[in-house]
Amino acid sequence: MNAKSIVVCVLLPLCAGVAGAEGNATAGQAKAATCAACHGADGNSSNPEWPSLAGQHASYIAKQVHAFKGGARQNPIMMPMVANLSDQDISDIASFFESQAARGLEADKGKVELGQRLYRGGNTKTQLPACLACHGPAGRGNPAAMYPSIRGQHATYLVAQLNAYRKGERTTDKTKAMNEIAGRLSDDEIKAVASYVQGLR
Repeated sequence: MNAKSIVVCVLLPLCAGVAGAEGNATAGQAKAATCAACHGADGNSSNPEWPSLAGQHASYIAKQVHAFKGGARQNPIMMPMVANLSDQDISDIASFFESQAARGLEADKGKVELGQRLYRGGNTKTQLPACLACHGPAGRGNPAAMYPSIRGQHATYLVAQLNAYRKGERTTDKTKAMNEIAGRLSDDEIKAVASYVQGLR
């Protein structure tokens, strides 16, 4: 991990703020009905191309929905779905999904060794920081710093997002830390770490 990466991982939690209305999970359940088609009624997506939201930090979900609504994050399915949501709607839906239990998924046994090594120790040759520095040893993230919970997330979705960061197509991380980190990963490393994360509990 180089000095820049260390500064990002240590100082960003001190600078990140959690804004928005207080969410109501009960109200959010009804409002999230239209989300169920892709993300599952309980936030556990059955399609590996769409993220599971169950157990995700409400602050992170709200941030991403606002990014889709404002156009900072582009997706032809999500953008029209969130266009008419109020701030309260977003907070309620985010709170509902946060309150749901994430289902466990399995990692590809052939990718676990490399994935675990990268996740827990990074790669000194490419100055790649360990993923656990921000996402934690069990992948639960840090809501105060807006680091998402990634444990049990679909590997297919994670691979797509890491590639989007690497190509500069996803730029909602103002520090550009994820763009820099993803740029240091090979295709095989992306697949391995994504599979390892899919198996985290």
